[in-house]
Amino acid sequence: MKLFILLLSLSFTIFTFTGCEQEADTHARQVHYDRDMCARCAMVVSDRHNTTQVINPQTNKVYMFDDIGCMVLWFDEEHIEWAGQAVIWITDLDTGEWIDARKAFYDTENITPMAYGFSAHKSKDAIKEGQEIIDYKEVVRRVKEIGR
Repeated sequence: MKLFILLLSLSFTIFTFTGCEQEADTHARQVHYDRDMCARCAMVVSDRHNTTQVINPQTNKVYMFDDIGCMVLWFDEEHIEWAGQAVIWITDLDTGEWIDARKAFYDTENITPMAYGFSAHKSKDAIKEGQEIIDYKEVVRRVKEIGR
């Protein structure tokens, strides 16, 4: 009987501690278009083809942006220490599907909410022939250059 009580107590303890652990929810969140505000410029997020969202994996807090340029400058201006670990989603220009911003392909000649001009695509093939194609790191570099 003592063994049974000991095992029951141990099971309860394990269940209690593992049940309290919170896993980071890094999935793209629903945007309330025309209501959610850009975390940097405070404009209403309404462009369904250039929206960016950042998730802090430590707290699961979500930050919305109307343009990837606002996100890049927000990281710098606010000195976000967890920027390297941030989960960054951006909408595909053509489909509106959420894609990983760091893995996306960008073209440079778009009309975007804050006029940075960078729009994301899931694949290079989606970008019109003859347009410049850049990666996430280059978008960050150029936005910082423009933002100075």
